[in-house]
Amino acid sequence: MHDPYSPQAIWGRELRHYRRAAGLTQAQLAALINYSESLISNIETGQVPAVPEFAAACDEALNTGGALLRQLDWRKAERFPAWFGEWPVIETKATVLRTFELAVVPGLLQTPAYAGALLDGDESAVEARMERQQILFREDPPPPKLRCVLDEAVLLRPVGSPEIMHEQLEHLLKMAESPRITLQVVPFGVHPGLQGSFWLASLGPGNSEVGYVETAVRGQIARNPEDLEILADLWDSIQAHALPQNASLDLIRRTVNERWT
Repeated sequence: MHDPYSPQAIWGRELRHYRRAAGLTQAQLAALINYSESLISNIETGQVPAVPEFAAACDEALNTGGALLRQLDWRKAERFPAWFGEWPVIETKATVLRTFELAVVPGLLQTPAYAGALLDGDESAVEARMERQQILFREDPPPPKLRCVLDEAVLLRPVGSPEIMHEQLEHLLKMAESPRITLQVVPFGVHPGLQGSFWLASLGPGNSEVGYVETAVRGQIARNPEDLEILADLWDSIQAHALPQNASLDLIRRTVNERWT
């Protein structure tokens, strides 16, 4: 459930105030700014964040004098992107994390240099990503078990310099030494994971699972039982296509020596 007192939820209520003051329904505003009525509803209720382009369009349609765009300044102080939502909090509560990554090394296993190359050198964002990783090293409560499956393309895609890739793959090998972390690679070819990357978090005995799915627009938290069943089945299918851990680690070592040395 989203936080009704989060900055994005408060911003959504401001949008609703200005819309109603202008005497417009959500459908009427949608027609004026060329955005969907459902998006306006989700933003007003704090379920998804607004972007500057949306805020500017609303300012013009509602004659706010630019108030809504100015009020988006709260986003500058975010430690994580707005589209990441509550997932970092869910990670801290998980006892088991399962992830399949199609394109890049998952954030919990990235080196600072690799993360910096992905995040255009944004030091604050890199620092926040490194802080997320501390859940893997905590003592109380015990760290979550991490079950990670990578598409082989992750090992070969150049992110930054060859030196950065060399360091990153060596880091994967080091992290895989932990008994709480398993790392597998799906070889090149057609497999069920080509649909995209996702996470599943198990929150312990008596608690439900939560999923996280990346899209081209934003990340989406999945709690619907049907969605979670689909993700769990997809995870099992992808893992069945993956190399065993020892063979996966051998492949990573070969890639380090043959591609990134």
